[in-house]
Amino acid sequence: IFTFYKAQGYAVGKSLVEEDKLELATSLIEKAKAKGVSLLLPTDVVVADKFAADAESKTVAASAIPDGWMGLDVGPDAIKTSSEALDTCNTIIWNGPMGVFEFDKFAAGTDAIAKKLADLTTTKGATTIIGGGDSVAAVEKAGLADKMSHISTGGGASLELLEGKTLPGVLALDEA
Repeated sequence: IFTFYKAQGYAVGKSLVEEDKLELATSLIEKAKAKGVSLLLPTDVVVADKFAADAESKTVAASAIPDGWMGLDVGPDAIKTSSEALDTCNTIIWNGPMGVFEFDKFAAGTDAIAKKLADLTTTKGATTIIGGGDSVAAVEKAGLADKMSHISTGGGASLELLEGKTLPGVLALDEA
């Protein structure tokens, strides 16, 4: 998310940014706007003074990350907004945790979304597809893996399949 924030001119402190993807982020923001598609980015984040389980932390607006601090989780408003958006979905593909869930202090966003997806799967019959090693680890850590429709550690491959790319393993089977 911090690449998208920086592309919009927000200060991101020491947050993880893919500098080589800033132009792509700007392009995606513009495409979403032109097509009238909602691009849901967190409005608040939990920031920390260092990358550690015992870091000092606070919640700030996404546009107000202090110098020297780094975003490590989404904030409570972002959790609420994301949960409400998920209520309207029948199929959810989740690739990538909401924060540094490995540190309990920064797992609130990931845990909340995992619980939301489990609830939507079991009560609404939504199809929930969890892709990628970190996402799988997050739902397993939350004890909710058995509540999801499908789990795959092949997150990148899953996204490429959705893009319409031919996967090497599938191609090999087709040729056999």
